[in-house]
Amino acid sequence: MISKVKNFVRESYQQSRVAFFCEMAEATLLISASAVLTYTVLNPATKIFIPLYFVGSILGIISAIIRKAAFVIVLCAWFTTMNAIALWRLFL
Repeated sequence: MISKVKNFVRESYQQSRVAFFCEMAEATLLISASAVLTYTVLNPATKIFIPLYFVGSILGIISAIIRKAAFVIVLCAWFTTMNAIALWRLFL
């Protein structure tokens, strides 16, 4: 099982290094944003988690375009748009 996971990660890296590192950064940012939201749910730290979600979603679009994943592009574009609106309302 572990060797299958290693092969999957290696193949992902070999297919596109740019997409691989975008996905790695995206996952890190989105996991961090989710953790911040979870731990501050009673008084949400919007100035922290919304920018993390926004940048993570943009990286998701980039990697999905590289990998030609149509519906991932749609989903990440939706999240990017919603987080852009949230950023605009939060900071302007």
